[in-house]
Amino acid sequence: MNRRDFLTTGVLSAAALPFASSPASAQGPAASATGVRFKLKYAPSPAQFKGLAGPDLGAQIRFIADQGFTALFDNGIMNRPVEQQDLIAREAQRLGLTLGPFVLYADFSKKSFVLRDKDAREMLLQKMRQGLETMARTGCRQALVVPGRLDESLAWDYQTTNVVENLRACMEVCEPAGLVLVLEPLNPKNHPGLFLTRIPQAYQICKAVDSPSCKIVNDLYHQQVTEGNLIPNIDAAWDQIAAFHLGDNPGRTEPTTGEINYRNIFEWIRNKGYQGVLCMEHGQKKPGIEGERAVIDAYRACDRF
Repeated sequence: MNRRDFLTTGVLSAAALPFASSPASAQGPAASATGVRFKLKYAPSPAQFKGLAGPDLGAQIRFIADQGFTALFDNGIMNRPVEQQDLIAREAQRLGLTLGPFVLYADFSKKSFVLRDKDAREMLLQKMRQGLETMARTGCRQALVVPGRLDESLAWDYQTTNVVENLRACMEVCEPAGLVLVLEPLNPKNHPGLFLTRIPQAYQICKAVDSPSCKIVNDLYHQQVTEGNLIPNIDAAWDQIAAFHLGDNPGRTEPTTGEINYRNIFEWIRNKGYQGVLCMEHGQKKPGIEGERAVIDAYRACDRF
């Protein structure tokens, strides 16, 4: 089962670390058509506004910059043709858009990281090497990892130890090259049977791996479903959080359409000094162009602090 199949609005992607280098140009972000840039690095996917921007990939990226966004994410950039990867990297650099994390490994059907298995380990290391190739082409230094399914036949503590050991092996490939893996906990309602579900669990693993190349992507939609208590959990895990995913609950649509107080969260994150990407990994409440405009307006409303 592939990640994000349930999203039907054309969101393709999956932020640079607050302290990581980005492909931003020396001139900084391009001026917005509205004259106002967003205060935080909210990152649409290239096709997020395809009704307004049209089908051309380059035009979609330029539209995003023109609206005042200063970041971009593409979960599926690793699987795009090389010429599209080159185009995204080139336009992002020219327009000063920071690239958010791409999906490196998110196979929901396999027990991979939880195993103490030579073949599973080699498969994961090969994935890491592929991630380095994508990083070299795109300049994106963050790659998203979902550790896969849990093993109901194996004690939980053994599984956790195996995940830590497999990640340490991955660090031997990623850390020297500067590629940062961001681990994503997913909620068990939408994705039952996965090993990693909670921020405290991800925090424990990252602290055990103890590498600057092993961090957390906090998906606020998933964590609202799983555990709530969003700001306290962000605060408790702050030193290990390298990226955010956004989406309101219920419905996984844009901020202001559900129960999460995104304006307060964004203000808190900005006051904390966050400089990384917040990936807009969600659909839209209303269909078509009207819905796309509503997404932009929602971020404007939440960015007033």
